[in-house]
Amino acid sequence: MKTLKVGIMSYENYKKRVLAIASGKYKPSPTEPKIWFESLRSLAEVLNENNTRLLSIIEKSKPASIKELAELSGRKSSNLSRTLKTFERYGIIELKKENKFIRPIARAIDFDIKYHCA
Repeated sequence: MKTLKVGIMSYENYKKRVLAIASGKYKPSPTEPKIWFESLRSLAEVLNENNTRLLSIIEKSKPASIKELAELSGRKSSNLSRTLKTFERYGIIELKKENKFIRPIARAIDFDIKYHCA
């Protein structure tokens, strides 16, 4: 299980950073976050209490399908879809297709948050 490095940086600074990387003026170090949020609020929307509870269920119970996760969490499968896709986009989980089912696998349950305020 890996610790996911997450950064918080304003959109303007993030845009400048991306342009500097693209132009070769800046090379990120391997220790820098790969995932950036615009604010603490946007990070909190992804890692809110319900979603972290869901992530804990995935890690501890290792459900074989989204249907099983829905039963374990008390949430509807349709309700889980957006959260799971968001988690997958950020590298928090992997959605692995096995036979006819999609199995959620936790990839990160620890988060190292770097706040960039310049």
